[in-house]
Amino acid sequence: MSVAPADAFARAGELTGAERQALLRAARESIAAATAIRATVSRSGRSERIRPTQPRSSPSPPCRVTKAPRCSARAPVGAGSAGRRAWKCAAIEDGRFEPVAEAELHQLSIEVSALSPLEPIRPEDVEVGRHGLLIGHGGRRGVLLPQVPQEQGWDRETFLVHTCRKAGLPDDAWKKPGAEILGFTADVFRE
Repeated sequence: MSVAPADAFARAGELTGAERQALLRAARESIAAATAIRATVSRSGRSERIRPTQPRSSPSPPCRVTKAPRCSARAPVGAGSAGRRAWKCAAIEDGRFEPVAEAELHQLSIEVSALSPLEPIRPEDVEVGRHGLLIGHGGRRGVLLPQVPQEQGWDRETFLVHTCRKAGLPDDAWKKPGAEILGFTADVFRE
């Protein structure tokens, strides 16, 4: 396996202002549609929990949906219908948070992180605040965005440990033979 040096990571393809606005608009519209469906289902007396059809562990570009004063919810986002599905997951199906209600839409702040391609990276080359990580081992994978360790005040090793935890792996799984450590950068933009 070849490992890219830290300086080989190009920033995620910089998007034009129009492309950024289109992605933000698509995220907001998808979330609005999902909350409207959820409200309709709730009023009909059926179960409010809508099951996701796509796993959330995809290492596709993530979208962060925040509503003050709650913590952030992050979900993977791809292109087209996969992206719309993931935005819905972030807003109403993330079990860590209460689902966003229709009445709360005006309080949401949407942030998109467009990711560079994933590249193998050595643990010693991980730069906090520059790289995001995907760590995999034994069929489990966890992803954390570049901004997470900065927000949490983590150093490099703590970042590696928490990415393992996100995958449901032991804290030191990143040190084990066969562990997959991939890095990426992100072009982050928000409303």
